[in-house]
Amino acid sequence: MPTTAERIAGFLTDLLDAPPPVGIRAWDDSVAGPPGPTVVVTRRALRRLLYAPGELGLARAYVTGDLDVEGDLTDGLRRVWALARSAGVPRLGPREWARATGLAVRLGVVGPPPRAPEEEARLSGRLHSRGRDSSAISHHYDLGNAFYQLLLDESMAYSCAYWTGDVDLERAQHDKLELICRDLRLRPGMRLLDVGCGWGSLLVHAAKHHGVHAAGVTLSAEQAQHVRSRVSTLDLDDRVGVRRQDYRELAGEPFDAVASIEMGEHVGEANYPVYAATLRRMLAPGGRLVLQQMSRGAVAPGGGAFIERYIAPDMTMRPLSATLGHLERAGFEIREVRALREHYVRTVRAWAETLERRWDDAVGLIGERGARVWRLYLAGGALAFEEGRMGVDQIVAEVRA
Repeated sequence: MPTTAERIAGFLTDLLDAPPPVGIRAWDDSVAGPPGPTVVVTRRALRRLLYAPGELGLARAYVTGDLDVEGDLTDGLRRVWALARSAGVPRLGPREWARATGLAVRLGVVGPPPRAPEEEARLSGRLHSRGRDSSAISHHYDLGNAFYQLLLDESMAYSCAYWTGDVDLERAQHDKLELICRDLRLRPGMRLLDVGCGWGSLLVHAAKHHGVHAAGVTLSAEQAQHVRSRVSTLDLDDRVGVRRQDYRELAGEPFDAVASIEMGEHVGEANYPVYAATLRRMLAPGGRLVLQQMSRGAVAPGGGAFIERYIAPDMTMRPLSATLGHLERAGFEIREVRALREHYVRTVRAWAETLERRWDDAVGLIGERGARVWRLYLAGGALAFEEGRMGVDQIVAEVRA
């Protein structure tokens, strides 16, 4: 008679038309499947999948601990993605649903739908309205400055670093900031605007090392508070300022240079022309823009169910060509595009290593479920860049004088 794990593996084999790419360990300690990473499932995990098949159900089960992975999580995800590429994502028709329900009954899985984890985003209002965008940003970036200080380097740069040889994360982030400043051609006395300034890494670097007057805007209350505190500590109050403000509210005298680092992913396709036009309006003739942004192919512009619910709700990642088109239509001349995809693999893995090394501290700050969200996010993110499913580019553009 087949064991519990063998029954589950058999169903998956028929559904996928291929053996499961990872091992399976059931709640009765029975095991099936290949050696290597092993998915540990409970009845509650299967119930979650019954009500939410696919990525969302798996994510909910992992975040809550109803499902776990023994061994290398990244290797497990890599095997699953390889099968998805070769066999496609399975669709459950009436026959598959009938078999899944029958198996669930025999295994004692059937029951009421488990509640979704509290860590999921629950947004309301019109897509990319100012209020909804503020809530979306707060969901991710207002997790607590202490957690991001644990995860990131001293500069608090939360974007792709620039790796030149065998250096550590702090140096790679310094080199990224310096690269941006060079591309902007910053000189003492110039005025720099950073749209979506994060925790102020570029603002502080440009003021300290290039003598500019820098202004940043962010929707995150936690980020704005951190920037103000850091600027005060470094005695840069006369050269660096930050406002909690939507990019659509920007007005006033244009700046000599404008940067927007990994903020455009939160704008949405319908609003991107307004975003590009705002960047253009805030840049003086002869000035330069550096836009760093993640990209994705036209067939998969979003981040997937897990990213949408737990990390960056309402995120839209467009192909690089679409972003360049938006910028050109806004009046920018594209001067250079620098692909950084491989650099993000190293960056995200450096963050993941820090998370694992300081796991207990992370759990103390954001809870076990929050830490599991980040473990899954970083493992999957690094793999997406490694396999070319996502990219990131630095775009240098300017407005002719």
